[in-house]
Amino acid sequence: MMAFKVDLNCDMGESFGAYRMGNDSEILEFVTSANIACGFHAGDPSTMRKTVRMALEKGVGIGAHPGTPDLAGFGRRAMALSAEEAYDLVVYQIGALDAFVRSEGGSMQHVKPHGALYNMAAKDAGLSEAIAEAVYRVNPELVLFGLSGSELVKAGEKAGLRTASEVFSDRTYGPDGSLTDRRQPNALITDPEEAIAQVIRMVKEGKVRATDNTDVELKADTICIHGDGTAALDFARRISAALPGEGIEISAFK
Repeated sequence: MMAFKVDLNCDMGESFGAYRMGNDSEILEFVTSANIACGFHAGDPSTMRKTVRMALEKGVGIGAHPGTPDLAGFGRRAMALSAEEAYDLVVYQIGALDAFVRSEGGSMQHVKPHGALYNMAAKDAGLSEAIAEAVYRVNPELVLFGLSGSELVKAGEKAGLRTASEVFSDRTYGPDGSLTDRRQPNALITDPEEAIAQVIRMVKEGKVRATDNTDVELKADTICIHGDGTAALDFARRISAALPGEGIEISAFK
């Protein structure tokens, strides 16, 4: 019997129309949850339908991945959003993906904000509360994914949602538990063995080594792996093989 259990999620459907969908189909073999772009930071109706269909065929939990309306910046540039604007854009994007999921005979599992929206919500209580309210009003049974220890997780719990505290395999952390800004040279972990070791420690010990060499405590319900890197498929394969050997079961968040 496995001593620990964790969900493995990946951002998907982040392409456009005829543009190739990367390794999504292959990566779905190794993850338990898929965060599907809803057309604002990436994705389009055709890509959404295809990605939903692939995830359902693989038995992978489906989540909406709403972002800011910033195609050119891939949703990674901070925007001055009011709480009302954040509420509306999240409702809109959840609704769009939910329609595709329902039309394919499935049901949605979760919502995970993307990029700048995710990072802003991690620290902004008002923004987080608007996002949590949007999710709850669309479907109170949905799970809200948020950065471990963040305002988004707190807002989800306050709203009455089930929440999943998310940790990152390939990102470094600041001493306050935030993710290192992608513009910093040490933001990404490129060595797969280092990334896997970080994940194992986060799950089993509830700690991560920050960039100032201190330990930060966190909760790891779900692990994010990014599907847009050149070695994404290889990493997904390696991490899914490594975790069971450490007594960690990979299972969709329940």
